Amino acid sequence: MNADPKTIYLTGATGTGKSDVAIELAKLIDGEIVNGDAYQVYQGFDVVAAIPNHSERAEVPHHLFCCLDPSETFDAVRYAALAEPIIAEIISRGKYPIVVGGSGLYIKALTHGLAPTPKGDPNLRAALDSLELSELGAWLESIDPDGAATTNLKNRRYVSRNLEIALLAGQRASDLKKQWQRDTPDLIGFHLTRDRDLLKQRIDERTYTMFAAGLVDEIRALGELSETAERAIGIREVRALLAGEQSESEAIAAIQQSTRRYAKRQGTWFRREKALQSVCLDDHANAMSVALALSEQIQTIS
Repeated sequence: MNADPKTIYLTGATGTGKSDVAIELAKLIDGEIVNGDAYQVYQGFDVVAAIPNHSERAEVPHHLFCCLDPSETFDAVRYAALAEPIIAEIISRGKYPIVVGGSGLYIKALTHGLAPTPKGDPNLRAALDSLELSELGAWLESIDPDGAATTNLKNRRYVSRNLEIALLAGQRASDLKKQWQRDTPDLIGFHLTRDRDLLKQRIDERTYTMFAAGLVDEIRALGELSETAERAIGIREVRALLAGEQSESEAIAAIQQSTRRYAKRQGTWFRREKALQSVCLDDHANAMSVALALSEQIQTIS
């Protein structure tokens, strides 16, 4: 492959088979996998987040998996801050970073670059430090309700920083964090898709597999979860099952429906990303055949 490797982006909706393709592709192009999923960063989310298992992760190097406690809040800003140095280090060794995931905002934070946020102001920080946490939370909710909804309001540092950004930048932190440095990035990226009925079937089957793999026990064992971790599909449904509010079959059906809706939103997001090449996989496609086709394209592009 090219002696000057570039980052490869492998995206798509949940259930398309990205992880399996990524492993085979990494073997072919001497690559290393970097997580691009909001929930696979969490420890103890092996089943609920469909994290590649230990044997799969042993086949090729994997980065940014199972590295955060589920009580920690996570967002695109922090994701980019963690992923960028890892990607740079992989490239420095002459290998291809392969960013794999379905969290569109996180991946876009890498491909387009987040708009810079203002540096801290000591005087403003001192003024914020003089307020009670409840006052800070109420203030953030009043000026940036969307940002407050995704912020751990029990964490003073997070609340103060989002207030500081809004006050110094003159706009809501949640809006600023969605602005980009680059409109048309130069990248090598693929958007894996499946026929709608085939994807539905794969999602339904995967949900049954998750329950057989111990999803209920995994969620039962979880402690305090951050607002980010709480949003993982399966958490709310299994907790309702554990509370006796619904049966297992009802929980399975609810997870399947939520996952299908999420997959539809993911597809809509990635179709808008014109820098990504769409690759439709039929029911005969396997991870190796797809990886071979992608590696040939990568060699041509790079």
